[in-house]
Amino acid sequence: MIRVLIADDQALVRAGFRALLGARADIEVAGEATDGTEAVAQARALRPDVVLMDVRMPGLDGLSATRQITADPDLAAVRILILTTFELDEYLFDALRHGASGFLVKDTEPADLVTAVRVVAAGDALISPGMTRRLVAEFAARAKEPAGGVDLSVLTDREQEVMALVADGLTNDEIAGRLYLSPATVRTHVSRSMIKLGARDRTQLVVFAYESGLVRPGWLT
Repeated sequence: MIRVLIADDQALVRAGFRALLGARADIEVAGEATDGTEAVAQARALRPDVVLMDVRMPGLDGLSATRQITADPDLAAVRILILTTFELDEYLFDALRHGASGFLVKDTEPADLVTAVRVVAAGDALISPGMTRRLVAEFAARAKEPAGGVDLSVLTDREQEVMALVADGLTNDEIAGRLYLSPATVRTHVSRSMIKLGARDRTQLVVFAYESGLVRPGWLT
């Protein structure tokens, strides 16, 4: 059973999500929150598998709530799925950077929302590799130089090579073909890189690749 916490300041939106998700045999709506402060408190009390987190809420917003949840070691298993009105919301990059597993626009198809909850609950990043690259590049390209703060010296040369290809939007199978490795070996490199860098999932690994300057859109060319 996948336990979901819905955090949104609009009662109608919460009711719609509750009705949609609660009708699935494998999903249970564990609770609701009307703002970020309540979302953090409910996450700590309920330990849901997934939090559907609206970005723009009164008081503590969804981004700040995401930061608090992902920074809490006791909530390491809680996955954050960001809800936004716009695909390139200015807050999305920071949300992904701080450990959100993906995002959805609020007008997404009902079936896609259900699928997204299942994907994130399984520990996978929701955003496709290509979409991740476009999203991160959109914001990374605005910087004149890498933001720093991510130490890649803990990674081997091969792990950095694999990480760069992940950030370039390649799947594990595509990376395996490019580097003449087995897919299992690529998965191992990705997993070890995530552990060493403290990345919650593949999406955050991509963000770290851009922030460290390993991949440098915009200013590279």
